[in-house]
Amino acid sequence: MDPARLKKIPVFADLSDEELGHIAALAAEVSVPESKELVREGDYSYDVLAIEEGTARVERGGQRLADLGPGDVVGEMGVLQREQRNATVIATSPMLLVTLTSWDIRRLQKTAPNAVAHLREVVAQRSDQA
Repeated sequence: MDPARLKKIPVFADLSDEELGHIAALAAEVSVPESKELVREGDYSYDVLAIEEGTARVERGGQRLADLGPGDVVGEMGVLQREQRNATVIATSPMLLVTLTSWDIRRLQKTAPNAVAHLREVVAQRSDQA
C-alpha cells in the first residue's frame, strides 16, 4: 500500500513518513459491498478499519448513532483496549477500507510505537465523547 494514501486518512495524517511506511507495509485493502455488516456489537474486535471510500452507519441496540465516511476509523477502541465492540457498523454504499489486524498493531508497537500511541490518543478522545 502507498503510504501517501494513508496520509489522507486523518488518524494517520500527523504521522511521520517512516511511521506511515511501517503501517503501509502491514495494512491491507478491502472492498465491501453496500449493506455488508463490517462489525457487530458485542463481538470481539480483531481489526481496525479506516474508511478510504464509501459510507457506513453506526448503530447500538438498533438505534442509529452516527454516519461515517472517508477518513473515519472503526474498531480501534476494541483492538487497543481489548474490548468487545460497542456498536454495529453497516456499509451504506460500496466501500474501500484500509485494515490493520490486532496482530499488526502489536507489531507496530515495536516498529512504530509513536503511531500506536497516536491511535491510543484518538481512542481516549472518543472514549471521552462517548
